[in-house]
Amino acid sequence: MNAYIFPGQGAQFTGMGLDLYENSPLAQDLFEKANEILGFPITDIMFEGSAEDLKETKVTQPAIFLHSVILAKTLGDSFRPDMVAGHSLGEFSALVAAGALTFEDGLRLVSQRALAMQKACEIQPSTMAAVLGLDDDVVEKICATTKGVVVAANYNCPGQLVISGEVEAVNAACEALKAEGARRALVLPVGGAFHSPMMEPAREELAAAIENTTFSKPNCPIYQNVTASAVTDENEIKANLISQLTAPVRWTQSVQQMIADGATHFTEVGPGKVLQGLVKKINSEAETSSATLQTEA
Repeated sequence: MNAYIFPGQGAQFTGMGLDLYENSPLAQDLFEKANEILGFPITDIMFEGSAEDLKETKVTQPAIFLHSVILAKTLGDSFRPDMVAGHSLGEFSALVAAGALTFEDGLRLVSQRALAMQKACEIQPSTMAAVLGLDDDVVEKICATTKGVVVAANYNCPGQLVISGEVEAVNAACEALKAEGARRALVLPVGGAFHSPMMEPAREELAAAIENTTFSKPNCPIYQNVTASAVTDENEIKANLISQLTAPVRWTQSVQQMIADGATHFTEVGPGKVLQGLVKKINSEAETSSATLQTEA
């Protein structure tokens, strides 16, 4: 069975999407539509902007979403997923690709999500850190016993977990994790504590937008970050999407469940190959590949 997976923040690169724009009339139309919806020429930043320009949250999230979704749409009849999943932001790309959301509504939600997250980051200093070489339960235990707000945020693959929370609490947890034997506990250059209680203001703001958006039944099950299980019910999809900002990304568990449910091949749709690497670390026997532009589109 074919699983299609969609990357999240961090996969951006200068020039992203330019090959799609130059080689597909469909892609060109969608990019132009995106510029209109966003109210600024995001294509200029994607195609020609610096790495610094692309790092701005209001740009990064829509840019990765656009690259992923437009690439999926150029695949035409060859895009036949038996199941889909996306890492954090990538869940929105997956929902559009699977027909649960329109391109326009998906882009509006992603833009609102990015701005809401940016605002939440500015309310209180917060951060994230990558932890390598410890079992999940050890990391969870140290987070639970550290003073302040710090939680497990991204279960990326066995032995690779990201923690998230208040700056002091994350720093204290990193020291405790190193003492416990972590190979690395490294604070990440991010704007705030994504997938933690620190995102509650953003969750409330996004909840209203999601509730006011029409969702359809997807063409195939989506394995959502919050539950790591197959979902097809529109109301359940909405509820999980709202919870996603303050809940952990259960990527390891999602991939394991997809494999248990029959996935044998994972195709990454969008910039980079990060998710393929994680899938291989979760299950070395899984086949992976990158989606490539179908020029007939």
